[in-house]
Amino acid sequence: MIYYVEDDDNIRGLTLYALRQQGIEAEGFSCDSEFKAAVARRVPDAVLLDIMLPDTDGLEIMHRLRADQATATVPIMMLTAKDSELDKVVALDGGADDYLAKPFSLMELTSRCRALLRRGGMMSRPAPEMLSVGGIELSPSHREVRVDGHELKLTLREFDLLEYLMRKPGVVFTRESLLQSVWGWDFDGGSRTVDVHVQTLRQKLGSHADRIETVRGVGYRLVDRAAADEAVADSAE
Repeated sequence: MIYYVEDDDNIRGLTLYALRQQGIEAEGFSCDSEFKAAVARRVPDAVLLDIMLPDTDGLEIMHRLRADQATATVPIMMLTAKDSELDKVVALDGGADDYLAKPFSLMELTSRCRALLRRGGMMSRPAPEMLSVGGIELSPSHREVRVDGHELKLTLREFDLLEYLMRKPGVVFTRESLLQSVWGWDFDGGSRTVDVHVQTLRQKLGSHADRIETVRGVGYRLVDRAAADEAVADSAE
């Protein structure tokens, strides 16, 4: 179970939805008093903390957790708009296990949360999932992609975009939904950003480039031809 303390209802709701969609149990709280009561009932496996909260500073909450024997070893990630180098140093030196500045990609967040849970012992075994479509293989836990057995070097956003598409092959995603899920809700770039990243991703995929199909007037989808051919064959019987 992950506890997330964030006073912005929209950010908290979207983040919790993204975590649960990835099979991660999560519960959210708008303030420290709610969070403190929940911890008294059940100690979480990991905690996500906003720094700027209405009743108690997130750093203060972290220090309290570290000082309590029951929660001293619970992995903590700070999620905050404060992204200066000094802010990160203060948080990490103060006891945080990870630090992610807003706006953040929901795909990156879920990947880091899985790492937090592994660190806390709740996911001690390697993630069972290995996404595979045709000759493309992607390991979310190791952040690795192989095409026809050869390792492919992708940027952070290219990787997240490919993972998002590979999780639901055949499903058409609008540019807006891709922006929200991969780049984050606070990203101020336009849908052209998605087009540019799809183009560079196709270039790197080489002979598999056409697996990312453009659906005119809507967005993109990843085509799993083997699955599609099998469905056609089944319907013909």
